[in-house]
Order: sequence, then C-alpha cells, then structure tokens
Amino acid sequence: MEFGLLLPHFGRHTDRDMIWDGARRAEELGFDSVWVRDHLMFEPHGEFEAPNRSFLEPLTVLTAVGAVTSSIKLGTGTLIPYRHPLVVAATLASVDSLVGSGRLITAWGAGGYDFEFEAVGITGVFRPELVESNARILSRVLSEDNVTYRDDHYRFEDVTIRPHPASPIPFWYGGATPASARRAATYCSGWMPGRITLPTIAKRVAQMQRLTDENGRPMPTVACIPPTSIAETTEEAMAGTSIEGLLAWANARGKWWVKPPSGRFETARDIEGSLIAGDPDQVVAATAKFPEVGVDHLVFDLRLSFDRWMESIDLLGTEVIPRLR
Repeated sequence: MEFGLLLPHFGRHTDRDMIWDGARRAEELGFDSVWVRDHLMFEPHGEFEAPNRSFLEPLTVLTAVGAVTSSIKLGTGTLIPYRHPLVVAATLASVDSLVGSGRLITAWGAGGYDFEFEAVGITGVFRPELVESNARILSRVLSEDNVTYRDDHYRFEDVTIRPHPASPIPFWYGGATPASARRAATYCSGWMPGRITLPTIAKRVAQMQRLTDENGRPMPTVACIPPTSIAETTEEAMAGTSIEGLLAWANARGKWWVKPPSGRFETARDIEGSLIAGDPDQVVAATAKFPEVGVDHLVFDLRLSFDRWMESIDLLGTEVIPRLR
C-alpha cells in the first residue's frame, strides 16, 4: 500500500511554508504522494473545520509543491468539473512539464455544491457526465494533435495542446456511492472515496472486481482519504475529534454506507475506517486494516490536527509507515 498526505492549503491553517515544508519532509520520509482538494467557493465542513474560507487553488498548489520537491507524486482528491476541459488539459500539460512527467494523479468528483456550478453558468446538467467528458477529452488532447470532439456538453475542432505528457496522467473517480465505483470500473484507472467505512470499501471493491472481470478492464487502483489524528498519546490524538459527531453525520448522510445489523451507526466500530486516531501503535493497527479490504493507496487527512502538522508527519513517517511496508 502507498501512503500520501492531504496538504494544508485550505482553512485557518493555510500556509505556504507549512505546505512546502510538509511536502519536503514527507518526501524525505518516504511518503508516496501529497494531495489537494478542489473548491471554487470554499464552504468549510461544519463537523470538521473552523469557519475560515481561505482556499488556495489546487493545481497552483501542486505546481509550487512540485517545484520544491523532486519525486513525490502530486494528486487531486478530487478535481471538480467546473473548468472547461481544454483549460484543464493545458494546465495539466504545463504542470507535468514543469514538475517532471509521471508525478501527477487526478482524481475527479462531480461536486457536492450546486452554487459553485451556478456561479460559472453550469446548471441543469447531470454532473457525472461532465466527469466522463473530461476523462474522454483529456485522454485524447493530452496524447493526440488536431483533436476534434463533440458530445452533449463540449465541442471543439482541430485542437492541439503541447507538450504532451510522456506518460498518461491517471484519471480516478472520487466518491463513495455504488455509482462512483461503477464509473471507476467502466472508464477510470482508480477509485477514491473520502470518508468511508471499511465494510463499504470491501463491498465497492467486490463490485468493481465483478465489473472489470465482465468488461475485460484492469481493476482500478483503490484509494481513500480518511480523517486522521496522530499524537504521542491517545488523549492528545482524540482531542478535537468527536465519535458522536461522526456517528450523527453517518446516520444523517451516510445512506450509501454499509450499515451494521442494527440498521444504525451506534458505535465507533460501526464506522470503522472513517477515522484513524490514536497513538502510533493504534494508528498502525487501524491503518493495517485498509489493505485487507483492497485499498492500494491511503492518504492521511490531517485537517483535524493541522496545528500539529510537522509533528504528525514525523510520527507517521517514522513510527507508522515503516511498520506497514
């Protein structure tokens, strides 16, 4: 299993030096990747984040991080299709050329906020179709010249964007629903939910395996981004987390998650996988369960403890990851 970090490019801890220093330290410690989120008009998640709307544009962040590191992979988790695909293609081609080919991973999502799309004039559209259009357009424009394309959402003629990446940029689908796993198995090279439970991952992995067996495609890379809080002591790690809040969220909004026999999420065990928290030994034990359900790439989301950013990176990089390799 590969390991990554979500960068602090949003909210009250947004800080250039934290981003750069953390990315460089992660590369030194052998992390495989660093990741960014995507929003046009950032609305902090009430159950996770303080009401601070600072948000650095993700592809700009990855370009800067790529310039101060040499090999660590740079991922979007997830990119939202409110940009025109040709703008995205030109940006990705430029980032790939500037930071070194083969470092980018793009996970995509349909977006959860209508107002972001309404602000740029995109309304009345089934947004997963925009993700699929991006997949098809990027595949062609980043590898071919003089591309002509037409579908229900985009049309253009004789487009060439250079330089082409030396290797294809992975296109993953982000989301926890059965439909997201189906789309990943149909036309993507990876599947990346955010907060999700281990039983739900196992069910989606089995679904994708059946579909790829049927359609003759490779099994997508399976990734996830669990909220994570690590510290020297359990008490410090759990400060600022709320199992009760996570259970309430799961019962209110986790309708696509695999439910326990009772039909309701009532205990921490019921939502296992949706939070990694504890001292290094506890984090090792919790993280070791992810490959058992098919996860290939785990990205630690440290937003609960960005105030302990460098300390958390060091604990993960020295006391957790080496024990799981």
